[in-house]
Amino acid sequence: MAKPKILVVGSFVMDQIATTTVFPREGQTVLGGTFTKAPGGKGANQAVQMARLGADVTMVGKLGRDSNGEDMVRTCKEAGINTDYVLYDDTLPSGCSVIILEEAPGKQTVNRIIVLSGSNMSITPDDVAFLKEKVAEFDLVVLQLEIPMEINELVAAYAYEKGVPVMLNSAPSAPLSDELLSHLTYISPNEHEAFDMVGIQISHSGKDVNMDEAKAATAALKAKGVKNVLITLGESGAVLDTEKDGFFYSPCVDGIMAVDPTAAGDSFVGALSVGLSCGWGYEETLRFANHTAGLTVSAMGAMPSLPTLDRVEAFLKEKTGAAPDTSVLK
Repeated sequence: MAKPKILVVGSFVMDQIATTTVFPREGQTVLGGTFTKAPGGKGANQAVQMARLGADVTMVGKLGRDSNGEDMVRTCKEAGINTDYVLYDDTLPSGCSVIILEEAPGKQTVNRIIVLSGSNMSITPDDVAFLKEKVAEFDLVVLQLEIPMEINELVAAYAYEKGVPVMLNSAPSAPLSDELLSHLTYISPNEHEAFDMVGIQISHSGKDVNMDEAKAATAALKAKGVKNVLITLGESGAVLDTEKDGFFYSPCVDGIMAVDPTAAGDSFVGALSVGLSCGWGYEETLRFANHTAGLTVSAMGAMPSLPTLDRVEAFLKEKTGAAPDTSVLK
């Protein structure tokens, strides 16, 4: 079996990260702690995570002709991603974000994020028309919602026509058409995005999750046409409702102190996509994704915090005594 080939069509965002112990109220100024910049964006984060885990990844997205764009594409190349199909906008800047991390002593770090889309939103149907045929070369297509919805719908339709599975990480929250939903093999919202789609709140605290609410939420999404539904529940882990193999719950890893939760969801989705593409069982894949995300939140920055396959394997063996068969990824 060859390495899984995964196509990511999505965003590049340069994260600008400020830390504070007090999040300012309206009209208030506070003195912060540190400031850093790190490459990010849901599309690029997920692509880098998949590549660091050993998948053969191709990234399609749009950058501005600026230093942020140069830094982001360089980071992707260093991870081993094929960037031959990265696009450029001659007028708009590369996407960027402002991230405020609230760090209270003895508590988990929480984040607040504003994304400034820039060139991410200037991708056109003509830019991705080449994927109508090329998409057949891939084992999985991964999409998010930081690029025009029209492009996601088009690429999902291309993949569906060629029988290629599609994973949509439906973030940030946005209305989704019935047509797009019908073309998805997997959808992976967090609990808040799932609530926006189906209006069902999932109660949880630690590993205590209201499974009746979780099953109602996943069933409502499946009723919209998606075959498999995964909902992440923050520090409570994730639930997965599959087309044929039932319902699964995977808790978060114990003993993790979140330093920066910025790319946790992207890390999880990237690892999940790799595991699914390798044909691992659902429980094994979820455990792999949770441990990958656990390593991510324990370090600063989006892309800088995304772990390699060796680190995830070692962490899994430390915590559980076992790891999946990753030979195809090496």
